[in-house]
Amino acid sequence: MIEPLRVIKTTPQLTALIPIRVSRDDVCKVMGPGLVELKAAVAAQNVAVVGPWFTHHLRNPGEVFDFEICLPVATPVAPANRMKPGQWPAMTIVQTTYHGGYEGLGSAWGEFIGMIKSAGHKTADGLYETYAVGPEMSADPAAWRTVLSKELMEI
Repeated sequence: MIEPLRVIKTTPQLTALIPIRVSRDDVCKVMGPGLVELKAAVAAQNVAVVGPWFTHHLRNPGEVFDFEICLPVATPVAPANRMKPGQWPAMTIVQTTYHGGYEGLGSAWGEFIGMIKSAGHKTADGLYETYAVGPEMSADPAAWRTVLSKELMEI
């Protein structure tokens, strides 16, 4: 299930990130270990995490996923191994929240894109998924919440 569309303006948010480029089939193999690596690298620098982790897909996913595993942070991180400093920029986005397990994200994205088109919005290539409530907070996938976001194009 997804919620109705919301259009919001974001403010810049510092991030720590690990860039990943992998085949669609290997996403599940790299996501967990990449997040563990990123959390450890941020903690090693004593930088505070200020919100839920998210992924930033640089282009809409196809057979290859070109994305960044990200943590919002209070202060800039220094590059360390694969971790780099980054920023979620100020922009106008359209978003929704998907309720359910990760296996339903593909269908949720399809429904979300359909709603965006029906509303007459034009969006940029790429997307954001924010994992607001996931398995680290609840064992029940019905309680999981993933915020789906796409940047709106200026008309």
